[in-house]
Amino acid sequence: MKNQLITILSSFFCYLIFTNSIQAQESIFDKLDNIAIIDQKVMMPMRDGVRLASDIYRPKEAGKYPIIFSRTPYNFNSWGDGEQRTRTANRAYEYVKKGYAYVVQNERGRFYSEGEWDILGVPLTDGYDAFEWMKNQAWSNGKIGTLGCSSTAEWQMAVSALDHPSHAAMVPQGFGAGVGRVGDINEQGNWYRGGVEQMLFFSWLYGVEHDKFKPRIPTGATQEDLIRISRFYDLAPENPKVDMSEALTHLPIQDILKNIHGKQEVFDKMIRRKPNDPEWFNGGIYHDDKDIGTPSFWFASWYDVSITPNISLFNHARNNSKDAFIRDNQYLVIAPTLHCAYTRATENTIVGERSVGDARLNYDEQITKWFDLWLKGSENDFKETTPRIQYYTMGSNKWQSSEVWPPENTELITYYLHSNGAANSRFGDGMLSTKKAKKDTPDTFVYDPMAPVPSYGGNVCCTGNAIKGGAWDQQDMEARNDILVYTTEVLAENTEVSGFINSKLYVSSDVKDTDVTIKLIDVYPDGSAYNLDETIQRVRYREGYDKEVFMEKGKVYEVNLTAMSTSNMFKKGHRIRIEISSSNFPRFARNLNTGGNNYDEKIGITAHNTIHHSAKYPSQIQIPIAKK
Repeated sequence: MKNQLITILSSFFCYLIFTNSIQAQESIFDKLDNIAIIDQKVMMPMRDGVRLASDIYRPKEAGKYPIIFSRTPYNFNSWGDGEQRTRTANRAYEYVKKGYAYVVQNERGRFYSEGEWDILGVPLTDGYDAFEWMKNQAWSNGKIGTLGCSSTAEWQMAVSALDHPSHAAMVPQGFGAGVGRVGDINEQGNWYRGGVEQMLFFSWLYGVEHDKFKPRIPTGATQEDLIRISRFYDLAPENPKVDMSEALTHLPIQDILKNIHGKQEVFDKMIRRKPNDPEWFNGGIYHDDKDIGTPSFWFASWYDVSITPNISLFNHARNNSKDAFIRDNQYLVIAPTLHCAYTRATENTIVGERSVGDARLNYDEQITKWFDLWLKGSENDFKETTPRIQYYTMGSNKWQSSEVWPPENTELITYYLHSNGAANSRFGDGMLSTKKAKKDTPDTFVYDPMAPVPSYGGNVCCTGNAIKGGAWDQQDMEARNDILVYTTEVLAENTEVSGFINSKLYVSSDVKDTDVTIKLIDVYPDGSAYNLDETIQRVRYREGYDKEVFMEKGKVYEVNLTAMSTSNMFKKGHRIRIEISSSNFPRFARNLNTGGNNYDEKIGITAHNTIHHSAKYPSQIQIPIAKK
């Protein structure tokens, strides 16, 4: 009887929670219906005849309104359940209330949009054609601002380069997967880092890609039919749950999605593309030969997957756009959060397991002022009151500002690697010093691709249960002998590190090709060791991504890694540490050390890798330290 009563009460409370949830969902739609003309499943025509499904929300009062436009591969069907449904409604309500029309559109081939989908919704002209259609509507004032995070942001940069006259402002947030090549950085939309596959897309594609055999709405279906159908058919894939921590271990990596019965078409073609493949330059990714043509308010995060490319793109737009007006209207916010988690900052923001304090910021207020300035012509105080760059310094736990990045008050200090040949693990003798090592007492470790260093925390996104993002205590990891650990003396005073962290290592091996990883760590007095950023370099690409140059056994090579980035106060009594190894898995795909394609191989060979540090081989890390 007691168990039956518990069951009845549990069911009752579940019913109340469900009912309250439904009422909350209905309330936002009721509120929206009171102030907005809602026009759903508008099929916006592209130049090739394909139509893209769009929902339009605009004020009921007659007039011409500026438009906030979000284009996405994700589901926003208002008849379904879930966070995405209410997120779209809430955003539409907020912007309509502020005197904007809000338009959300699916990329081609997604849900009710016609055509075939590819990453970033190619062709690139879809964005331009959408602008052209919207600016010609009777309710439009001809000014359009683009807004979104992650996949809803990544298409914005390349479309900005098309310079449509109505694209008046943009707010890209967590936009790294839209960045291809910027200077020496060649990530090709987060597919690579240093020539190594970032495995986030393996997981992401499994979860989001529609099957080629999905139900398809007949071409030419009317808006009325589409609205009716959308009430019953969401067209949203729901793949079986997969343990990604296990799935990503499969070899060869080209068969990972096949092994978990995932859709493979986009993945199959991308897994074979090398960093310099011409196909990377045919889609919707932004490369530095394109010109940013739009005032831009950028949002990035210290623990996002591509913080250095994101900041580098901001710097590129700020310094290289052809139009001085555009150069002068680039702004940046860098928050101490994970991917797209800006508004989740609280009075006590926890990233991973490290508290970084009160990281709240008036994000929405600033974004509204930005759009009011460019889309309404409001004479507000955005430019007078908003710093060029707002960045959060962890450790001291405060927002700071700068006109440039790195901040002007920083100085690059070079720390050199030292040891007596036994820097393996945190129990070894590895040191960082501003003095060069004199004799070469190199450190060697064994890299077995069948037992790689696990990813633990970090600057990640989209990997399911495979990786916990953010700052986590690395002490247990640092007990491994395949990790070299180099640490400064205890700091005698607070030391702020803000900027790009450059590293140059001298490497030899007994294999044709291998990887080199590095991680920046804040070591607390009690030994806790919190990761700040990390990077990797495939040695075959050390001379550039347009060629592969393999290693000769025992020969020493200079390897320069993609810069890391952070803003962190290493407090008095703390120490600065780096970890060096040859794997960080499954954040990055393992190098099987054969010199082969890697993506189609199942068998790896063990490498004996050596880091040299001496007057001849000055392995080093350059750290930007803020002057007092």
